[in-house]
Amino acid sequence: MPKRSEIKKGELHLWLTDNTHIVDIGPISGDDDVAAASSLLYKSAEGENKEKNKELIALYEKKGDGEKPSPGIFSVRLTKELQRVKKVLATWQEVDKRVSQPCTTLLARKGASTDSACSADKITNGLVGFLSGNFFGTTWVDEYLGVNATVKSGAAGATGRPDGVTFQGAWAEWPVGAQGENQLYHFANYNFTLVATVFIDGVPEGDTTIPVMGVKMNDAADSVFFGLSYNKEKKWQLLCSDENNKELSSNWEPGTERHVVILIRNGNQTSAYVDGKTVGNQP
Repeated sequence: MPKRSEIKKGELHLWLTDNTHIVDIGPISGDDDVAAASSLLYKSAEGENKEKNKELIALYEKKGDGEKPSPGIFSVRLTKELQRVKKVLATWQEVDKRVSQPCTTLLARKGASTDSACSADKITNGLVGFLSGNFFGTTWVDEYLGVNATVKSGAAGATGRPDGVTFQGAWAEWPVGAQGENQLYHFANYNFTLVATVFIDGVPEGDTTIPVMGVKMNDAADSVFFGLSYNKEKKWQLLCSDENNKELSSNWEPGTERHVVILIRNGNQTSAYVDGKTVGNQP
């Protein structure tokens, strides 16, 4: 995706969304055009050999300069953009299948009802981003082609795996609240769920607590709003915005895979879960 600072004022972009995922297909207005009103036209007609001829056309009004009136309506045939749209839609479908595959396999083994919470359609319902094994340099790519995560504190501290990333002295930030004027994920201000499968390799030394997952405010202080860490006593620790951090009774063991969830509702009601059990909350 282009950096927000690279988008010119008035530049018209084509965005693709299915009301869950959203991708910037790219600019469609002229280099020096400042677009005002705009519209999209999609044409599908049967041509020779009964093949479908599909076209995507953008119509936009070029904004006038000062007291000068608008020079009129411009049309642009979006042939390359339409191909990009098709590829993005195919990617979304492919990732949905990949994400739901463990559930599909589990249901087949147990003979469970496809109407359970682990059914293929429910597990991806509302899933806006997925970070897995697509990692290079300092970029952890969102499989749905949305907002990528970025490794902080040096790329040397992060190593790609087939199904994720191993961190040592580094971490990744998913900047869903730092997209400039084109905010992709408004829900991040009040309702969202973060889910991660984590594998803790060793016990920290001294009084250091190691963050696992959390949410930071996009402010000057870069303050932690809510998060989950672990310490040398093998206890989970809840990090709260009021700085009243809480050591939890729930234990963790090194070398054990855990499923961690952070849930935020109504902007300030937070909860943390480990392996499906509540380990703490902040009303």
